[in-house]
Amino acid sequence: MNFEILAPAGSMESLIAGVRSGANAVYLGGLEFNARRNAGNFDDEGLEEAVRYCHARGVKVYLTLNILMRDDELRQAYDVVRTALQAGVDAFIVQDIGVAKMIREHFPTARLHGSTQMSIMTPAGVRLAKELGFKRIVLPREMSLDEIREIRKSTDLELEIFVHGALCMCVSGQCYLSSVIGSRSGNRGLCAQPCRLPFTSGNDKNDRALSLKDLSLIEHLSELEGITSLKIEGRMKRPEYVSAAVTAVKNAASGTLDNGQRAQLRSVFSRSGFTDGYLTGKRGAEMFGARTKDDVLSAKEVLKELRRNYDNENALLPIDMHLVCKEGKAVTLEAAARGRSVTLQGGLPEKAINKPMTAESLIARLSKLGGTQFYANDITAEVDDGLIVPASGINELRRRAVEALSRVEKPEVEAKPYSVKTPTVRAKTGEPCLSASFLDPASIPDRHPFKYVFIPIDSSLEDFVDNRAGVLLPRGVFGCEERLRERLQKLRKAGVSRALCGNIGTYRLCEELGFEVFGDFGLNIFNSISAGMIKNPTLSFELSLEQANKIEAENKGVIVYGRLPLMLMRNCPIKAQKGCAECGKKGRLTDRMGYEFPVVCSSYPCAEMLNSVPLYMLDRLDEIRAQRLHFYFSTETQSEVADVIDKIGNGKKPDYKYTRGLYQRGTG
Repeated sequence: MNFEILAPAGSMESLIAGVRSGANAVYLGGLEFNARRNAGNFDDEGLEEAVRYCHARGVKVYLTLNILMRDDELRQAYDVVRTALQAGVDAFIVQDIGVAKMIREHFPTARLHGSTQMSIMTPAGVRLAKELGFKRIVLPREMSLDEIREIRKSTDLELEIFVHGALCMCVSGQCYLSSVIGSRSGNRGLCAQPCRLPFTSGNDKNDRALSLKDLSLIEHLSELEGITSLKIEGRMKRPEYVSAAVTAVKNAASGTLDNGQRAQLRSVFSRSGFTDGYLTGKRGAEMFGARTKDDVLSAKEVLKELRRNYDNENALLPIDMHLVCKEGKAVTLEAAARGRSVTLQGGLPEKAINKPMTAESLIARLSKLGGTQFYANDITAEVDDGLIVPASGINELRRRAVEALSRVEKPEVEAKPYSVKTPTVRAKTGEPCLSASFLDPASIPDRHPFKYVFIPIDSSLEDFVDNRAGVLLPRGVFGCEERLRERLQKLRKAGVSRALCGNIGTYRLCEELGFEVFGDFGLNIFNSISAGMIKNPTLSFELSLEQANKIEAENKGVIVYGRLPLMLMRNCPIKAQKGCAECGKKGRLTDRMGYEFPVVCSSYPCAEMLNSVPLYMLDRLDEIRAQRLHFYFSTETQSEVADVIDKIGNGKKPDYKYTRGLYQRGTG
């Protein structure tokens, strides 16, 4: 099996551990703009050193730019990309489609990899990503083997999947828990991991209802046909972990993994073991786990042993050498490695007094490559009879050859001067229009002020017609594209003309089927470039109100009311602990402070955890500059919706608990 093994590098020591253990590529972050801003990361000088080290050993380097970026950060992002390309970085892992467009337009040779934070889980999403210039897609961890194969058959893009490391409870890119309750956004690289704290689903014994075991797919590598890269999570973890994980993946791919290595991998870091539940479709309570005291103690026992894996340089690359030693001529050494070759000259050979050199003795000396990244491949020698060259002379030629073939040249970078033109939107007169999405059509009042209404795709045709509603697409659409397409075609024939889409795949699918498409919050629109790429965009609620007001886009929407969705989960914690029958679609999770968070489900394969209190901005609408004000109705009854409508623009605060969300405090 010929896979790229992609190792995490949160520090130079972790990078070295990964490379010496057999990684073919590493991914790392700069000091800014990456999803692990609390890792050690690399400044400009450190990045250059990292690239030199890796490229000298035939290892690629991918820089993470996998966060959402504000308008005022795009110029700095341009500088980061230019500096990284000058250092020789091989590709950029990107989440924000606006950032991807900026890179593509300014740096034509830059290679883009679509981060798992983009939530690309359908063939239509992959098609759109390809149009946006991505060469590789990092698939969500939550996909089954059949779903991965569906993507593989649909595209010629490279595919990368996580095969080992931490599992978030939420689909990557769709988690707002840390930002909404603590102003530390995972989409901005500052996740505080509140999901690892106590949450319960009722009277169950498990108080870690949002904590999953770590993922491990090393026993399934033979099933991953067509996958380009096997990714290991762990830029926040120690070098010994990186070494153990790379070694295990490498040996599993070659069929040489043994039980001792399996035990090492579990000992160095686990949360009561590992899970393969998403790949195999065996979701449920057995996927949940938390870090225990025994887990911590077992790690201490293997750390020293694991350090031996990368204490010294390992021979990673083949080198060919041919030495010619002729009487009266300087000794010549031709050497080749890494697709390069050099020719070097030494001193003149002398007549041997006692024991002359032989081709065999020269080959043996040239093959002594210990302490370098090379191993002897095709080593040959031609030598006239009766000659001798000092051993130091041969050693010097070999050293010079290794040094020359290890040298990394800085590439020429094609870069256009920074120029980002944000769209200028003509100011509209009059009041902004109102739009609303309802998870339950029965909660829609007979009279309401909403110009656009959206209801779930599996609502009845009567509900669509009676409410003149558009279709609300689910964000979690694993393996559902054909089912969605058939349903959307029926709705289109029935006269439904609008679609609200929070996933890049459903957005593209609805475009292709002729709907007037509205972008929902799940697209994570965070800057004017991305807003200009999406029709009728609803901005990310992780923006501050000041930041949202500055974004220019046609028919820009801002959420002004609703229980904000905090997590999109494929393994419902209520179902796992209690079962659907006991839940009755009224599930709630309770945190250690006693706050209750509703969990809502649908006929599609994900559940959503909502905030404990609604966002409320109805008394401050005059502060919001947008063409469209959006209401997100979820658990409200029809009478509660009517009460919300009555409060629109009256300037009064509600008589129940509410939040201003991140509009005042923003995120890091």
